[in-house]
Amino acid sequence: MRAICKTSVIDFVIEFNDTQAAKDIINGLPIVSTVSTWGDEIYFNIDFKASADGASMDVDIGDVAYWPQGKCLCVFFGPTPASSNQTPVPASPVVIVGKTSSSPEEFRGIQLGEKISINKI
Repeated sequence: MRAICKTSVIDFVIEFNDTQAAKDIINGLPIVSTVSTWGDEIYFNIDFKASADGASMDVDIGDVAYWPQGKCLCVFFGPTPASSNQTPVPASPVVIVGKTSSSPEEFRGIQLGEKISINKI
């Protein structure tokens, strides 16, 4: 399953995996939310709880993850404040729900407070 995410700066595609959390999020689409930033990570509230099965601290650039603690979807595109190198580190365990192939440079243009919409494609 794929979804398109739209902001005023970038449109990007998420390729969802087959985890239960991904299925929960897909079933909750469409979503309209407001972007928050944390280093080279954007995240936004999805307003519902998804499965937290398989949560871990291991993420890579391009990973899209569900953050159970905040009921948010996160997109990692570089180091976060918790990183000790260029690898992103989440604030607490997340469930990888998919990937995006958009470039980190594109994501760096997204500002705090920007609106984001996510729809199935």
